[in-house]
Amino acid sequence: MEASQEINLLIDTVRRFVETEMIPHEDEIDRLGHVPEEIGRTIEAKSKELGLYACNLPEEVGGGGLGYGPMSLIEREYGKTSHALQSWAARPTELLMACEGDQREQYLLPAVRGEKRELFALTEPDAGSDVMGMKSNARRDGDDWILNGSKHFVSGPCMPDFAIVFAATGEDETPRGPRKRITAFLVDVGASGFVCRQGTRCVSYRGYNTYELHFDNVRLSSEKVLGEEGHGLELAGKWLGMGRIWVGATCCGKAERILSMATDWAANRKQFGKPIGAFQATGFRLADGAINLRAADLMVKDAVSRAENGSMSDADAAMVKVFCSEMLNNIADDAVQIFGGMGLMEEMPIQRFWRDSRLERIWDGTSEIQRHIITRSILRPLGA
Repeated sequence: MEASQEINLLIDTVRRFVETEMIPHEDEIDRLGHVPEEIGRTIEAKSKELGLYACNLPEEVGGGGLGYGPMSLIEREYGKTSHALQSWAARPTELLMACEGDQREQYLLPAVRGEKRELFALTEPDAGSDVMGMKSNARRDGDDWILNGSKHFVSGPCMPDFAIVFAATGEDETPRGPRKRITAFLVDVGASGFVCRQGTRCVSYRGYNTYELHFDNVRLSSEKVLGEEGHGLELAGKWLGMGRIWVGATCCGKAERILSMATDWAANRKQFGKPIGAFQATGFRLADGAINLRAADLMVKDAVSRAENGSMSDADAAMVKVFCSEMLNNIADDAVQIFGGMGLMEEMPIQRFWRDSRLERIWDGTSEIQRHIITRSILRPLGA
């Protein structure tokens, strides 16, 4: 079978999966504010049956071995539904590929098989975008590390089995002054001194949980260091870069669904004797949405191509993240306007899309941070 046929078959499979296993539960999950275990596990089981579980990780560790191109198309389809539901289909973080020795048997392979789930714990109450402001720290005690601090806005579909926790383990002198040395640790839920509990509820993606993590003198052996000591931010950077591309892809999928619903409404809702889409005030909103969605899809495709040949920069990922998330927000807001009063009624999904879309401009780095990254890439080569 030719590559294009294989890709089309893959996308058709994911699309049916989303339409049959996830979308029918959206309204219920939004009302409940959580995904019932039975629904989540059914999605998880179906994902494994279809070969989609851990499809982002290499075949050598039991994953699907899909490259960036196919993954971007999968993420686009998943974007058409609630993150609370599609997250049960699981794509374990690529950071786990940094596992070595016994870590592979304890963390990587169980995550690939769906026996364990992880959290990516970087954000803190006083250190969101300012990563270097983190207060979580780990100090040496013989061959062990003693971890203290807290994390919040750590998201996942269900109570995790372990967390990838970033903490300061020292300080280095640089030409720009002292800089914290950040290290990643693998910390098991249930470890003495580690409290993991569900955090505050978000109005976007209701049912997708946030967790608060607290560490009080948690003793960790040196075998719990993920990667190298002091190189945690390099690991995080690998995850955040492609993560921002996946955000862009999911935004495109959601925008397509919203735009399709708004178009259908504009073609069938009549006022003053004709479809409201015939009025420029409405029709031009649809036209602008179509233009910007096309541009966003092309930006994702370009960034994926750069990632595949190893030339994607932080600025490339930032451009995708800020453009696609703001494109989605504009389309969602215009859809509310096109639907009028019905756009804000709970009986219609438009208000939910509107709420869900708002988060995309914040998580994985706010639009302001993305613009800072882009500005820095423009000015630094000139010494500014």
